[in-house]
Amino acid sequence: MTAPHSAPAIGILAVGAYAPAAVVSNAHYAARLDTTDDWITSRTGIRERRHAAPDESSSVLGIRATQNLSERFPGALDGVNLVICATSSPDAMFPSTAALIAGGVNLRGAAAFDVSVACSGFLYALSVGYGMIRAGLARKALIVGSEVMSGAVDQNDRNTAILFGDGAGCVVIGEVPQGYGFQSFVLGADSAGGPHLYLRGAALRLPEGTEMGPHLTQNGREVFKFAVRTLGDSAEQAMRQAGMSTADIDWLVPHQANIRIIEAACERFGLPLERAVTNLERYGNTSAASIPLALAEAESQGRFRDGDQLLLAGFGGGLSWGAAAARWWAGP
Repeated sequence: MTAPHSAPAIGILAVGAYAPAAVVSNAHYAARLDTTDDWITSRTGIRERRHAAPDESSSVLGIRATQNLSERFPGALDGVNLVICATSSPDAMFPSTAALIAGGVNLRGAAAFDVSVACSGFLYALSVGYGMIRAGLARKALIVGSEVMSGAVDQNDRNTAILFGDGAGCVVIGEVPQGYGFQSFVLGADSAGGPHLYLRGAALRLPEGTEMGPHLTQNGREVFKFAVRTLGDSAEQAMRQAGMSTADIDWLVPHQANIRIIEAACERFGLPLERAVTNLERYGNTSAASIPLALAEAESQGRFRDGDQLLLAGFGGGLSWGAAAARWWAGP
């Protein structure tokens, strides 16, 4: 999907983030499981992650991220009449986590719903919010990625426990000056890869050939191969649709799953690793929260300049993928 040139430009107006206070280092797992700090770091790039407190559900994390956004960008929530939460760890099947967040930040009455596309969820939610504003169904949208993945994984399974962390990030999107904002979105999914990464939840029917337990299960080798291929392919497609080349990229903002996947994408695009926004060494894989967490952190550090060309790209359960090209607007 490419943004029409004649229509109002839609982009990111504000960002926010929240991470739980409890820091869980690699040493925690090295003391309990058959692994070491060096093994985890060398294969994933992750050194620590955050775990939510017992009273911190996905809606609570999302509310706190939105409060952070509001503190940093006063007035940003004014006029927001749509809330979308991307999450694989909702508080409940219903009410939606988005509705709980909306109520918690005094956006009662706003349309609110969840999007469940695992680690690709934030990009899917962004595209839906963009489309609804473009169609005149919303004025401004709060898009949240919020996850409590520590409760979704078996903490005694070294293949998954070491990878995932908890956190939330959010953006407000709305009209921006012409020449800024989103230029293209690429979304896709292939259910043939579904058995390689799944979380049972309240499933009534399981994919053929799978034996799902109550926790997230992952075929790491297959997901890695899929991720390296699709992260680059979808990002390249988003660039083409936006009329860009790799030379135009100022910042790659990828899903924070594995440093080797990010390094492969940078190598493919001829981009120095320093131009990729990374924070997985401190947060691990926060699923749908990873891209907005990275966006908010980079913005708070002053890394984005007005007019910078951003390329967002992710992948996840489905197996699914998504990418978006956007020109950063630093505000009036």
